Amino acid sequence: MPIIQVNDLDIAYETQGDSRNPPILLIVGLGMQLVSWPDSFCDALVQRGFYVIRFDNRDSGLSTKLHHLGKPNTLLAVLKMALRMKLSAGYRLDDMADDAIGLLDALGIDKAHILGVSMGGMIAQIVAARYPTRTLSLTSMMSTSGRRGLPGPTPAARKVLFAVPPNDPVAIVDHFVHTIEVIGSAQYPTSRATLKERVARSVERSLEPVATSRQLLAIGASGDRVALLKTISVPTLVIHGTADPLIPIDCGRETAKLIPNAVMHEIEGMGHDLPDQLNDMLAELISEHCHVGVCASIEK
Repeated sequence: MPIIQVNDLDIAYETQGDSRNPPILLIVGLGMQLVSWPDSFCDALVQRGFYVIRFDNRDSGLSTKLHHLGKPNTLLAVLKMALRMKLSAGYRLDDMADDAIGLLDALGIDKAHILGVSMGGMIAQIVAARYPTRTLSLTSMMSTSGRRGLPGPTPAARKVLFAVPPNDPVAIVDHFVHTIEVIGSAQYPTSRATLKERVARSVERSLEPVATSRQLLAIGASGDRVALLKTISVPTLVIHGTADPLIPIDCGRETAKLIPNAVMHEIEGMGHDLPDQLNDMLAELISEHCHVGVCASIEK
């Protein structure tokens, strides 16, 4: 697995496809790793002529873990957020957006299509707003503006989000499989055997729940992006499932309303995951959108 220095951090990344093709940078969500992007989804993008770049965010996967920042008190952080108290964090989503741009710099890539899911969508929004000349297009999937008052997770989704993972290596795989089953797409189910295989791969590759807590704190400390989203000028596609129990569909709808000229695409029955059954449809949607982004860039 290639490792590259970005902002004094080791960032693990992987590329697929022809480097002469338009690059698309995939930014993953909370606690996820680059292997969390389904291979079949990445293959579908490569088949449509993209140079696919996926990477581990700071504090995840094989990238640098910021151990010196310690273990956050997640429950206290949630309470402070509820009381609208200021949160402090070792880093924020803006820093993670800088990591994404730093990776492009290190790879010698001037402009790229930016695609993010969930927390990755938040980071992608910041990249598009702060670095418009580096962004060919933005695709924000199953994400949000972070505005207070938007619908939150269902009780079941909230429960698994804040559940403490067990220490037992076998039990922890079952724990994360259950989490995916709760927040995923019931209408597009993935077999438990497949989920176990994928989760076991991630657990074997890297496991540090404390690091995920630091990412969660970064989200809380970063505030909302309402004003920022209004400044985005690049072609934007917002994709959201109508059955998302973690970040409800209204969050995606608001994101699309806030970003000038954004296109909203709702997928009936999709939850908070990337089901194999939707890979080709998603890749085609994204491909068509990115083509618009390239044309807009040429016109400028």
